[in-house]
Amino acid sequence: MDIEEEIEQVSKLMRIEVDDHKEYVEKVHSMINFFDILDSAGVESEEISMPEISLHDLRADEYIPFDDKLIEKLNHYKGTYVRAPKMSS
Repeated sequence: MDIEEEIEQVSKLMRIEVDDHKEYVEKVHSMINFFDILDSAGVESEEISMPEISLHDLRADEYIPFDDKLIEKLNHYKGTYVRAPKMSS
C-alpha cells in the first residue's frame, strides 16, 4: 500500500471527506520526515532529574471560588466557544 492509499484509508476510517488525496501526500511525507528527525535525536539516554520534595513543603490544597464565567475571560471567545487558530494548508 503506497502513501496515497494509506491516506485514503485513514480518511475513510476517520470519516473525513478528502477529495484529492494527492495534495496530502507531501504534507504526510514532511510529517514523517519530522518524526524521523525526532527519532534520531537520541534522547533515550538522557536522564531527567527531578528534585524530591517533601509533602510538608507543598502548598495546602484549598478551594478558591471563581465567580466569573471563565470562558468569557479567554482570548478569541465568541458566544459559547473559543475560536482556535486556522490550520495552515
